Amino acid sequence: MPEILTPDICVIGAGSGGLSVAAAAAAFGVPVVLIEKGKMGGDCLNTGCVPSKALLAAAKHAAEWKTVTPFGLTLPAPRVDFARVHAHVHRVIAAIAPNDSKERFGGLGVQVVEGAARFKDSSTVVVGNVEVKARRFVVATGSRAAVPGIEGLAATPFFTNETIFDLKRAPEHLVIIGAGAVGLELAQAFRRFGAQVTVLEAATALSAADPECATVVLDQLRREGIVIRERVAVTRVGQQDGKIAVVVNDDATAPILGSDLLVAVGRRPNLEGLELDAAGIKYSARGIAVGKGLKSSNKRVYAVGDVAGGQFTHAASYHAGLVIRNALFRLPVRANDDILPWVTFTDPELAHVGLDEAQARARFKTIWVLRWPYHENDRAQAERLTQGHIKVITKKNGLIIGCTIVGAQAGELIAPWTLAVTQRLNIRHMAGIVVPYPTLSEIGKRAAMSYFSASLSNPRLRRLITFLRRFG
Repeated sequence: MPEILTPDICVIGAGSGGLSVAAAAAAFGVPVVLIEKGKMGGDCLNTGCVPSKALLAAAKHAAEWKTVTPFGLTLPAPRVDFARVHAHVHRVIAAIAPNDSKERFGGLGVQVVEGAARFKDSSTVVVGNVEVKARRFVVATGSRAAVPGIEGLAATPFFTNETIFDLKRAPEHLVIIGAGAVGLELAQAFRRFGAQVTVLEAATALSAADPECATVVLDQLRREGIVIRERVAVTRVGQQDGKIAVVVNDDATAPILGSDLLVAVGRRPNLEGLELDAAGIKYSARGIAVGKGLKSSNKRVYAVGDVAGGQFTHAASYHAGLVIRNALFRLPVRANDDILPWVTFTDPELAHVGLDEAQARARFKTIWVLRWPYHENDRAQAERLTQGHIKVITKKNGLIIGCTIVGAQAGELIAPWTLAVTQRLNIRHMAGIVVPYPTLSEIGKRAAMSYFSASLSNPRLRRLITFLRRFG
């Protein structure tokens, strides 16, 4: 006989979104079952955000010797012990893992069940010999690296983000298919460790970003020696003379020969084995179909994060908060993708929230584009971090609808602009704040103040000033 569990909420997947739902529900005293077939913490902790940022941090230190000359310093080129870099990455994972562990969530009151979940019917999930009959279900199974159907790829050794962090040696020549955030972050990291790197992109590199801002990043990557080839089709992959041979545009006479291959062409939702049809849940290759309230076609079942079309760890956490508000308190919720920021953690960083310039021009008749360069900031000059700029988009009345920052610490500097877009603030609010001097945050304030530059030559304002000078 199966063991029957009857919680209020059953969460499938212990990644960012699933853990957030489970922890919040348990904190309110709601019975929760959390099901996970792999590692607690999901992709973000084990094969995504955490290891990649640990690797990038090591790579940034490896490149410091090239940047200290303007400060009157000279450092020797570092000797990279990649096995120790690998150990650093996994120590970081191990340090964070207890926060996402089965033991911690058990202590919070969450019943963790290990194994693969499948829907038996519209109100029952089965895990091995356990049946879970819950009032509400939350599918948070995340996504995995997409593997394109390139001829010869299945028979050729290659890495994805799920396996690259197991590498204990630095590649001699890393060929990367895909010039999105993941591909370019890892390209810069391995280049700084001494590898030759070639990136191949079928469309445009960093195509999701504002082209003007993306160019700043791409120019820097090319200056560091990374070869980025755009608008090329990878038509065949194989092995030649002990190397990985990548054929582009059907030109077999000049294959790209590399020591290692990384495939970074996007993500696919984890739907296999869930038997969603048995629960009446509609889905496609893009994930589970949900409404703005994140409910599936089965109103008992929510979907959050990558499996519901999200792309970022913080999107899954945002979705989780909406689900808690609706499932526990019956509050109406509506997911708004426009308020979700994203960051590409290259050096310089590229951060964005809201609408970019092209999107804003397509949606509104009149917009303002406000800019300020890093090189006009005193802190940036002091630290020799003068590459980049901020670009703020407002409506004609000053309502802030988007912001892109490319430059040092862009991922940190985007936070107040995310607040501004989320809370529908006017540019006057950002122009009126007092920021400490000297900090990079002044870049944002100076951009905001530029909104009022046109008023300096306003004839009515000039006449008022003249009047007050004479009679005030």
